[in-house]
Amino acid sequence: MLKQQSTGLTKAGFYGFSWTTLFFGPWPALFRGDFALFFVYFGLVVVVAIFTYGLGIWVLGIVWAFIYNRNYTRRLIERGYSFNDSPGIMAEAAAKLGVDIPVAQGVSDVTARIQ
Repeated sequence: MLKQQSTGLTKAGFYGFSWTTLFFGPWPALFRGDFALFFVYFGLVVVVAIFTYGLGIWVLGIVWAFIYNRNYTRRLIERGYSFNDSPGIMAEAAAKLGVDIPVAQGVSDVTARIQ
């Protein structure tokens, strides 16, 4: 879980392979409110489909499914969200994402020392 300090809004962060993106293409990005990546991916699908007669979108879909979750969560962190979960989950997520652990306010001092 990630929490925006200024608004108190929480969102789920993801890492690893995105099965929803594999099966539903750009739509998970739209439902998560990630409009920029929705339009980027949708545009790529259209261009690749035109130039490969629709066959290239399978390759694009597989590649995108490997990178989307990590990209989405890192963009949330860049926009001011911080980890707001148990210390073990935060450490695992930070390691998988390759980021430091920006700890949400109000989380115990023990979690702040995980870095």
